[in-house]
This record gives sequence, C-alpha cells and structure tokens, in this order.
Amino acid sequence: MKGLALARSPGTQVLVVDDEPRIRRFVRVALERNGWGVLDAANGVDAVDLVREQNPDLILLDINLPDLDGFEVLGRIREFADTPVIMLTGRDSESDRVTGLDLGADDYVVKPFGVKELMARVRANLRRSSDRSDLPPSMTFGDLTIDFSMRRVEIGDEIIALTPTEFALLSELALNQGQVVFPADLLRAVWGPSYLDDVSLLRTAVWRLRRKVEPDSETPRYVVTVPRVGYTFGIPKD
Repeated sequence: MKGLALARSPGTQVLVVDDEPRIRRFVRVALERNGWGVLDAANGVDAVDLVREQNPDLILLDINLPDLDGFEVLGRIREFADTPVIMLTGRDSESDRVTGLDLGADDYVVKPFGVKELMARVRANLRRSSDRSDLPPSMTFGDLTIDFSMRRVEIGDEIIALTPTEFALLSELALNQGQVVFPADLLRAVWGPSYLDDVSLLRTAVWRLRRKVEPDSETPRYVVTVPRVGYTFGIPKD
C-alpha cells in the first residue's frame, strides 16, 4: 500500500459501487437496516475518489462498470488502501474469481444474491478488519514481526502491505506456530463457517500471502504446506 494511512470517519461505512440503481437501493436498505452507513457510486472513477476522500470500512464492488471495470478499480484502490473489498458479479467464473483475489479482493459474491448471504459476508469481512483484544501486542519470527495492536507486518525495516484477509490468515497461522492447521479450520477462522468447502479460496489467498512475506515464495519459510494435511507457520512440531 502506497502513501499515508487514511483517516477513517466515525461509524461503520460501506461503499456500494454498482451502475444499476435498483441494486444500489436494494443493498443500501439492507445495510442501513443493519446499522451501517452507506456511500454509493455508479462508476469506477467516482468509487476511487470516494475511497480516497471518505475511507469507508468496506467496499462492495461490481465488476461490470461503465467506465473502468471492477478489476481496474480494485487495482487502483490497492495502490493506497487496504480496505476490505467484496466483488459483486453476475459471472460465476473461476478465472474472474482468481483475478479478483489476485488483485487483492477479500471475497466474491455472485449475482443474484440473497440479502442474508450478502449481510453475512459483510459482517465476516468487517470482523476480520477489526481489532481483537485477545491477541498479544506483537510476535516476532526471525526478521518478520506481526504487530497485532497496529495490524501491521514488518520484514526487517520494511512494512508489508497486507489486506485484512491476508493479515487474518497470517495471524491465524502464527498464533498456531508449529502446529498443522487444517484447511477447514483456517477457512472457518478467517472467512467464516459458510466457507468450509472453499479450498480454492484458501489456496489463492495463501499464494498471494506468500508473494508478499516470503523471501522465496517457491520455498516458503513462514507459510508452509504440509502435503495432504494443511498448513503450518514454520516447521511443525512432532
């Protein structure tokens, strides 16, 4: 993430980016019923500007927009903000999903979606980006430091920009250092119980995390795969 951290407005705000007015109205009503403030944009340029100016807590981002597509909008946002992003699309395509996750999306919802499902995804992503009081202030492993109080990861003197989901995944593994964590347990802890079978989501997130924190992502030092079992942080205990 480039540039300074953005100041956040009081209260939880969700930015809805969709060129269809009826979708924006539908989602706005659902969000406001849950007590969240709502911003909206009908195109990509306005969406990027709103993220810069208002720094929302979460973004619901449609892929099909009239000016920039959602992938380009996501790429521009990730240049300066790590705000959780849920991609919205009518295309149930594995390649679209992988592209979005690779660019830094945190979740993916296919239209048409039910309001209960969408609100559950919003709650899960907001929960991942909030502070947890039960965590230690920080943990250090070699030259990698996870600062839980600041929600920051450093390797040596370099600050590594992680999305909230990437930070949650790394934290979950580090807090279970030396133990093998099963994929279903990681999916439940990081994404929530509705994701237990979504192994491809976990694999993509692990691949993306390794590119950021590993000196050599092909021979990982921190996020290690235990074949046919799961993942561990460092060398597993016997």
